[in-house]
Amino acid sequence: MRGLFGKAAAVAAAFVLACAPAVSNSAQASVQPDVVGGTPTDETYPFMTSLADGDGHFCGASLIRSNWLVTAAHCVDGVAADTLTARIGSADRTEGGEVAQPAELVVHPSYTAPGSPNDLALVRLAEPVTATPIDIAESAEPGTATRLLGWGRTCAQDGCGESPVMLQQLDTRVVQDDRCAAGFTARSEVCTGNPDGGGACYGDSGGPQIVRDGDRWRLIGMSSRAGNDDAVCGTAPSIYTSAPAHRTWIDETIAA
Repeated sequence: MRGLFGKAAAVAAAFVLACAPAVSNSAQASVQPDVVGGTPTDETYPFMTSLADGDGHFCGASLIRSNWLVTAAHCVDGVAADTLTARIGSADRTEGGEVAQPAELVVHPSYTAPGSPNDLALVRLAEPVTATPIDIAESAEPGTATRLLGWGRTCAQDGCGESPVMLQQLDTRVVQDDRCAAGFTARSEVCTGNPDGGGACYGDSGGPQIVRDGDRWRLIGMSSRAGNDDAVCGTAPSIYTSAPAHRTWIDETIAA
């Protein structure tokens, strides 16, 4: 994934569930998270998307309309849409699912740099896909049980190993805002727990945090960055950009 999960500016630059491979351009080089402490998925997530460039998978994303994805801004800021592909609905990031071509990348207008608030972007696909999108949740209150998904590295240190080919999941909870470090924006971000040292790490940037609503999942947020400045993943809660807080911008952008 594009992004960094590490110390100081590196951690602020991006967050992922484990660790991600190096990528060619500057935006891609700033992203890297996966799921530390996660396990292979036990069900199908048709909305789950792997964004890839010539070097392979670099970020996660979620299908929210038949032709729109949402991801982290730091994953695609400064990147040309025609250099990317999106694999949708497959637990295997290398095969299966539907492969779509991004046609347009729309970064949130208030996003300024890795580590800043409003870390989200929309990806318009050239053609609609048949996979079922995920709806956005109504809220993300502390104590809410959630699940993280991603292909980020499953070991806790940058450079510690390869990212998994198969999608990983980790059950956690939204925690109190004061558990996340300075720079956390309560009104537009989600502070996410790190049970038993697990959580997002290098390679999971842009990937979803989801909540169960009856027999379906809804989107709570997109993986943004670590909640502290430690280069080791899972040492503190992680920060996700809140999907409910940005619902109006998402809906208006798609409708434009």
